[in-house]
Amino acid sequence: TMGNWLVNHWFSAAVLAAWLGINIFLFTYYFLFFDRDEQYFYTRAILGSALAWARASAKCLNFNSMLILLPVCRNLLSFLRGTCSCCRRTLRKQLDHNLTFHKLVAYALALLTAVHTIAHLFNLERYNQSQQATDGSLPAVLSKMHLQGSNKWLNPIHSNQTTVEYVAFTTIPGLTGVIITLALILMVTSSTEFIRRNYFELFWYTHHLFLVYFAGLVIHGIAGLVRGQTEQSMAEVPPHHCTEYLTQRDQNCTHDCCKDPEFGSIPAESWKWVLAPIILYVFERILRVWRAQQKVVVTKVVMHPARVLELQMQKKGFCMEVGQYIFVNCPAISALEWHPFTLTSAPKEDFFSIHIRAAGDWTERLIDTFQLEIPRIEVDGPFGTASEDVFQYEVAMLVGAGIGVTPFASILKSIWYKFQQADQTLKTKKIYFYWLCRDTGAFAWFNDLLASLEQKMAESGKADFLTYRLFLTGWDTSIANNVALHFDTATDTVTGLRHKTIFGRPMWNMEFAAVAAAHPRSVVGVFLCGPEALAKSLQKSCHQHSSLDPRKVKFYFNKENF
Repeated sequence: TMGNWLVNHWFSAAVLAAWLGINIFLFTYYFLFFDRDEQYFYTRAILGSALAWARASAKCLNFNSMLILLPVCRNLLSFLRGTCSCCRRTLRKQLDHNLTFHKLVAYALALLTAVHTIAHLFNLERYNQSQQATDGSLPAVLSKMHLQGSNKWLNPIHSNQTTVEYVAFTTIPGLTGVIITLALILMVTSSTEFIRRNYFELFWYTHHLFLVYFAGLVIHGIAGLVRGQTEQSMAEVPPHHCTEYLTQRDQNCTHDCCKDPEFGSIPAESWKWVLAPIILYVFERILRVWRAQQKVVVTKVVMHPARVLELQMQKKGFCMEVGQYIFVNCPAISALEWHPFTLTSAPKEDFFSIHIRAAGDWTERLIDTFQLEIPRIEVDGPFGTASEDVFQYEVAMLVGAGIGVTPFASILKSIWYKFQQADQTLKTKKIYFYWLCRDTGAFAWFNDLLASLEQKMAESGKADFLTYRLFLTGWDTSIANNVALHFDTATDTVTGLRHKTIFGRPMWNMEFAAVAAAHPRSVVGVFLCGPEALAKSLQKSCHQHSSLDPRKVKFYFNKENF
């Protein structure tokens, strides 16, 4: 399975290896540079190795800050997808891991920020101790250099009353450091799965603190508090030869080393790292605003049970593929909020549709608004790679869990249209569809779609093309009693469909064994839109039930990234 993963995800593995490699190189190179370079000999005399820890983590912070915006430039990714449409599909699909990479870079930023902050707290403590020392040691002498002239200082703390808190809130690096760190903490903590799912608005608005983060980052190093010896001064008073003259100086000293060393600031360079991505992101936002201005016509509004709103829309030049998603904005509710929704229509239909479930303040207000009037809607997209791999298998096993059932609306409809029109690109002869959910209430609309497909297939004598199994994983005794009473009816009491609902979770070994027995010589594509735990279970079943004989049944696992 590891071999299969590398074959399918070689591009992701290469990007990950390159990213890790560059981080390790930057950290190691600059750690050794600041730990050994002559220029920082005197700085190290005060700070010790904490200097190298602070500077090496700063370089990696700059590098990752440069990368963090790139994976969220949706239009840039769409452009890349278009330009590499001639490349292998696996390469294009790797671009759908953009948010995974974005999160990875964010976690790296959080870790590096912790290292950088802790190192600087040690630095401040050592600056403070050196300033207060009166023992004539090298750090004490270096800390009094500011008395010799404006260009001579090495220790930024010039008073014995200075505290860490004072430096943190009164200096540019201190204040911007505190602001950047707070912004980062808020962005990371508000982007957990739970908050994104239940309080999307909180996630959306706190994520815009990235503006504060980048502004603070660019200003952070401007004051140049960490200093090193200047090139000219190093030539005149080489630190290794002249150190002892600093601590044991004679008033009448005439030696070359009697001259005081001079120091200069490390120039601010964060802006050089982040300028290009910021410009790119500004263009991205301008493009989004321009695209949002294009008129969207809502052609049909359907209110399904359990407060699910279906919107059918048309937009000039809109061209979709199965498995793609759009971002939707309703200015009447919020001019700034854009929410992602999977498209539930098929490309062959003359409209595009989404199903909106009441799950948070914004969706609640949108549903309420549509019950009174049809407000203006703005649409950005579609985004994501088409899930056309489904059409490449003779037999397809589709597994939708919970909200993960949504993309299969588009896929099932598309397969049916292609099947009806005898499309040459469709190799599929049989579909097994597994739907797992806690309660069918929120997905009654999907129920209706299955019922409609069931009816159309029966009318055209193709009833056996689609076999579906519904698993109700959350149920109570009243449902069970009702099912027991109506066990002999032709249709299911929960869904009204011909296929009966199964209570509990699927026994995947039995399901795979049944498919393998029914299609002993087929290549079966297994597609999941659902949680990671289920993905592992299905991957294991694919491996176990695939025959070693190339002429016999093979199961290939595909986890769709919607």
